[in-house]
Amino acid sequence: MNISKNILLGVLSMGFLVTGVAQEIDSIPSNKIPLGILKAKEIPVDTTAMDLEGAEQMETMEAKDDIQDNPLLLVKGQKKYDLKDHPEAAKFDSLWMKELYDSSSLFDSIYQEITALEIDSVYHFNVDTDTLKARLEILNQKTPFNIVYNPSLENVIRYFLTRKRDMMSRMLTISQFYFPLFEQELDNQNVPLELKYLAIVESALNPRARSRVGATGLWQFMYGTGKMYDLDVSSYVDERSDPINSTKAASLYLKKLHGIFNDWDLALAAYNSGPGNVNKAIRRSGGYKNYWNIRRNLPRETAGYVPAFLATMYIFEYAEEHGFTTQIAERPYFETDTVHVKSTITFNQISELVDVSEEELQLLNPAYKLKVIPYVKDKNYALRLPVDAMGKFVANEAAIYAHVQNQIKSKEEPLPQVVQSQDQIRYKVRSGDFLGKIAERYGVGVSQIKNWNGLRSNNLRIGQRLTIYPRKIPSSSTSTSTSTSSTNSVAAAGAKVHTVKSGDSLWTISKKYPGISIDNLRKWNGISGNDIKPGTRLKLCDCSS
Repeated sequence: MNISKNILLGVLSMGFLVTGVAQEIDSIPSNKIPLGILKAKEIPVDTTAMDLEGAEQMETMEAKDDIQDNPLLLVKGQKKYDLKDHPEAAKFDSLWMKELYDSSSLFDSIYQEITALEIDSVYHFNVDTDTLKARLEILNQKTPFNIVYNPSLENVIRYFLTRKRDMMSRMLTISQFYFPLFEQELDNQNVPLELKYLAIVESALNPRARSRVGATGLWQFMYGTGKMYDLDVSSYVDERSDPINSTKAASLYLKKLHGIFNDWDLALAAYNSGPGNVNKAIRRSGGYKNYWNIRRNLPRETAGYVPAFLATMYIFEYAEEHGFTTQIAERPYFETDTVHVKSTITFNQISELVDVSEEELQLLNPAYKLKVIPYVKDKNYALRLPVDAMGKFVANEAAIYAHVQNQIKSKEEPLPQVVQSQDQIRYKVRSGDFLGKIAERYGVGVSQIKNWNGLRSNNLRIGQRLTIYPRKIPSSSTSTSTSTSSTNSVAAAGAKVHTVKSGDSLWTISKKYPGISIDNLRKWNGISGNDIKPGTRLKLCDCSS
């Protein structure tokens, strides 16, 4: 059985670098495979890889020791399968995964710095202004961006070289995993390769980065913009976090913006704040179209955006001159392969069957939000694995899916149904709403609502709009007017007073008495907030006692 191999030119910050696509041909043979199964070593593996520098020399990489596979046999009381890995390769993977995890927290730092960047402040560092001018002129000649010296740009460069030196050092290391992929996709769209530096400014190379307003992924796509470029978002999947798909979308979007403004600096500004804000800045500046002439009329975060991009480009191009020492990968790329799933399967099940940790699966498959790869008709969701694990997976595919189905049937509760992005609703927060109430109303979790809307706390404000992917649609019969009219008869037929116990809340009390809402309890008992004390007697009707 043959499977095509794609060469990854790097690994993700919570993901990976790849240049291939999921295989299109079903590699399951027509005959049934017994549970004993084939071994991975029976599958020929093409281990030829291309040098990172683009040299024509090709090397054949062979493991010194064969990796022996074990039959897929289920042993009672055992949840792991004793599948062996090459110890040296495992060591390399471990080292780089640690680096990727350590860098994942940098997004919040760079997001806050860029949005509040004081580009006119002066920072001192041992870079001579004349030398800086000469280097910027060289960059200006090499790129289509308007890289001209001005004191504001110098201040940003000095700031990054002093206060953000450690972060830039980390980015120099992590970029080895991402930049080859970025360059490939940018080249496919015939846009400047230097745009790869934009992902550092946007997300600190974290594919799962999410801003306070909901922008997601390496390239920080908002939901609507992502849909414009066919990035699938559902309860299980968010392709804004997929490095290949999101990079392709970013390349297309930037190309479109350049077509509008015919200037890459303005295209960058529009990518951050939207074309409308750039057009307003052009008008307010009297018709100027140079970024530095309209900068003060742009939103605050955009005013520091393009200088941050140019400063990042400068530091990467002159890292050695400024004393940066980049940690070079012992193995700067490794092979992975993809296969389209033919049944819903969880990371936990994959980890047990092919002995790849869930953490590594998340790094290789960052677009799957719930650690589940769904199977949906007419959709091609792919699983990416290291090539040795992929051999075991494909060789045992039929038995693996049979095993997964048996596990699903044995569970008390099935996996949640997939909710497609077109099923989303926009919910307007009303008086008395809170996340728990809204979550129950639509059959989702509080954490999911917070994740979909970039909420960092449980606080809501009246009139706020929430994006929800409902698993159930509430009946219209539960309207406020209906519940109000039926409240007295329902409550009067039973208890008229509830004594608050430890752990009670207005929400839990309202659920105990059908037809009574939180608003009813507040109105009848003169409560303005949500605080209630144990021992308090609450009226359950609009009555005198």
